[in-house]
Amino acid sequence: MANSLLPTRIVPFALLLVFFGITSARLSTNYYSYSCPNLLPTVKSMVASAVAKEPRIGASLLRLFFHDCFVNGCDGSILLDDTATFTGEKTAKANNNSVRGFELIDQIKSAVEQLCPAIVSCADVLAISSRDGVVLMGGPTWEVKLGRRDSRTARRALVKKYIPTPSFNLSNLISNFSAQGFSTKDLVALTGAHTIGLSRCVNFRGHIYNDSNIDTAFAMRRRAVCPRKSGSGDNNLAPLDPKTIMTFDNHFFKNLLRKKGLLHSDQELLTDIYTASLVKFYSGNTAAFFTDFAAAMIKMGDLRPLTGREGEIRINCRSKN
Repeated sequence: MANSLLPTRIVPFALLLVFFGITSARLSTNYYSYSCPNLLPTVKSMVASAVAKEPRIGASLLRLFFHDCFVNGCDGSILLDDTATFTGEKTAKANNNSVRGFELIDQIKSAVEQLCPAIVSCADVLAISSRDGVVLMGGPTWEVKLGRRDSRTARRALVKKYIPTPSFNLSNLISNFSAQGFSTKDLVALTGAHTIGLSRCVNFRGHIYNDSNIDTAFAMRRRAVCPRKSGSGDNNLAPLDPKTIMTFDNHFFKNLLRKKGLLHSDQELLTDIYTASLVKFYSGNTAAFFTDFAAAMIKMGDLRPLTGREGEIRINCRSKN
């Protein structure tokens, strides 16, 4: 009797294991170890070449990854081009003529397709590239978890809802990051990404002309490249960290203590005792900033990824298969 029951118990259990494997796929740092063993050095080499030609691209890749992950998760949706029947996230206000690095992702994906056809997602290429960009600009490294799949669509309406704006106050920022599962400490550490890159006049105009919590001489220098009148010089650029413009370090926090934050939202970190204490701590401890930043980036990479049989592996990052 016992033996006759054995097959009926084993088969459902085996099916359960198969089902569990399909629906509970998880990201892993060694996801492509066998299917695409040269993936990481290939991406690193191409990002290194791009950063050598234009250091700013490292900051652009990091921002591109952030804008992808904060809108419905790290699914490569921001990479999709608009078509006659589809309007994606690229041309939403927070991204249009602002987020960049798409061409480099295209180039890397093309090279990866030559190595491992239809294996590596665009979402994973972006995740790896953003890490490598930070490292090549002097920042910390971290183990990138992989195994994401690409979204077949985008969520344009969610861009406005989830991408923080330079006009945010601290309460807005905390709420925005909390909605994604980040602590206030994560918020401060991730804002430290503004130690690299440039920002457009339209993003810092309000701060340099209307705010009082800004160094007067610093504001005057920025006004020289950013006219008061809206629509005039909107795309003129200024460094987020003028001290070490293209080096990932802790000078961003030192700038805030001197009231030299370029964005209103950045300087808001000093309006609360706890966030101000973190700014001061990171300003004097690069190692702690790097550690906390890397941990927060790993957490960001875990935001609602598509795995298993969800989504697809796009061949061209700009369009669904």
